[in-house]
Amino acid sequence: MPNSRNSESTEMYLETILKESLRHPDVHAIHIASAMGFSKPSVSVAMKNLREQGYITVDEESHIHLTESGLAIANSVYERHQVLTRLFEGLGVSPETAEQDACRIEHCISEETFAAIKKHAKNYGVL
Repeated sequence: MPNSRNSESTEMYLETILKESLRHPDVHAIHIASAMGFSKPSVSVAMKNLREQGYITVDEESHIHLTESGLAIANSVYERHQVLTRLFEGLGVSPETAEQDACRIEHCISEETFAAIKKHAKNYGVL
């Protein structure tokens, strides 16, 4: 789902919202700020931008929800993150380094290359 129109920042925020929604029943900007290590004002600006792009909604209680398009992007990025992390760990990379490298690569890898990596990992029992 990622494409040239989605910035790395957008993808990171959407993925973080998804991951936080798995941890908290109600996601607030403070959860995102804490998870990403950003200030609440920075996250507030980002949430405004994501709302304007149609990727999230914020209800009257300030709960942040992914829209269908936001969820599609978040799920795609999260899948790339998980697959790449597991692949790197399967190659003998330490969990910390595998996680960090996957986080960087997940935003720039093409769909074609990711599909090939995923297929290869499944064929060799990494996934």
